[in-house]
Parts: sequence; structure tokens; C-alpha cells
Amino acid sequence: MRTRESTFWTWHILAALIILVVLGIHMAIMHLSKLLGTGAAGGVLSYSSVIERSREFVFAFMYVVLLGAALYHGLYGLRTMLFELTLSERAERIIATLIVFIGIVLFVAGSYGTIAVYVLRGSA
Repeated sequence: MRTRESTFWTWHILAALIILVVLGIHMAIMHLSKLLGTGAAGGVLSYSSVIERSREFVFAFMYVVLLGAALYHGLYGLRTMLFELTLSERAERIIATLIVFIGIVLFVAGSYGTIAVYVLRGSA
């Protein structure tokens, strides 16, 4: 059991590193757009600019990776905090199952939106 928790913790740290890198890239693109020469005429937050970025594979991939890493990191952290309440083993199993379910639902919904915009890239 100890090895399993160590593996979860390692993934938690890896997710934090992924968030650091991918979110850093995202923030640089969003906040340094004039310096980098990115974004549409209306600015990086304009609808056309957001759709334009979302229709590029690199950005769509980064959004899905960031979503997965952020969900895992956040939900595993929440799970860990809840487990520190010294709950019964049954309560911990219910919480873990609920968190996994919520994570999967949120990941599927977020990925679906990102992939839908990417797939429709040639239609506009």
C-alpha cells in the first residue's frame, strides 16, 4: 500500500511540474502577446484570437494536458486533505471513488470542448 501512495505522490509532483511549464507558456503567450507578435487584431482575449489558437494542434494539446494535470493535482490534493481528517476506511473509499468520478467527468467535458473546437478548425 505504501508503494501505491508513493506512486500517487510522484504523479502529484509531476503534475505540478507540468502545470508550471504549460501554464508558464500559456501566461507568456497571453501576457506578452505584443512582444511576441501573437494574437488577432482584437487582442489575445478576443473571440477570433481564442478560436484561432484553439484550432492549432499545439494549443489544443497543451489545453488538454494542462486540464489533465490541473485536475489530477487539485483533486489528489483535495483527497489528501480529506484523508487527513482520519475518516473511516469506508468513507475514504467513497471519497476516493467520488473524486475519481468527478475528475473523469470534468476531464471528458473539458477535453470534448477543446477537441470539438480543434476538429472544427477548417469549417469557419
